[in-house]
Amino acid sequence: MTTSFWKTIVIYMPDIAGLQKALGVDFKDINLLQQALVHSSFINENPAYTSGDNERLELLGDAILGLVVAEQLYRSSPDLTEGEMTRLRATLVKRDTLARVARSIGLGEFLYMGKGEEAGGGRNKPTNLAGALEAMIGAVYLDRGLKAARDVVSRLLGDEWQKLHQRGISAGTDFKSRLQELTQSRFQQTPIYRLVAEAGQPHDMVFTTEVCVNGRVVGIGSGRSKKLAEKEAARAALERLAGDFTE
Repeated sequence: MTTSFWKTIVIYMPDIAGLQKALGVDFKDINLLQQALVHSSFINENPAYTSGDNERLELLGDAILGLVVAEQLYRSSPDLTEGEMTRLRATLVKRDTLARVARSIGLGEFLYMGKGEEAGGGRNKPTNLAGALEAMIGAVYLDRGLKAARDVVSRLLGDEWQKLHQRGISAGTDFKSRLQELTQSRFQQTPIYRLVAEAGQPHDMVFTTEVCVNGRVVGIGSGRSKKLAEKEAARAALERLAGDFTE
């Protein structure tokens, strides 16, 4: 796409330099950032634009975002199990979270979209905002590399990460404490944990624990340590006794 085409289009749009400032990135190839802002509805009304929409960049950005968030969870919270990491990652990268982050930097104002989509509130639709945010992350990765993309993700999701910590990654995944509170209020009983199996080599053991309430097994869990096995048993018990405790 020629520079003259973008000059024709961007006169109707906010200064894209402001978006780069919000990202903390000065693009070497500004066309990558502009491409990340192109909604599919824009293509039909602008046949002179032949580079396509932002969906390929969105796919790339989704993968980069998932990698960076998983890495941060892994490094910052070594006690998390795989299941806990999966649930927390899903919370941080879900559409509504990304749309909220996109609104915080005014991303909707920068999107290139068709008149019909815009008239229908397209600049504020969670799907459009989340997709564009992922596409921008993909553009940063292509333009500046993984380190820059990691920095952008950390900056953009900083508030969401803080909220997660305020709610308590530990509190939100302290299944044993939550199970004890539940069973004491519902049954006036304290959970009892029993180690029921050990398997593997001394350097690669897997422990299996069951948790009982009122003489009944309500959860079974396995882990690389007795502590993790008890945590997984408590998590399984909460799912059985309390429904979806992750909401």
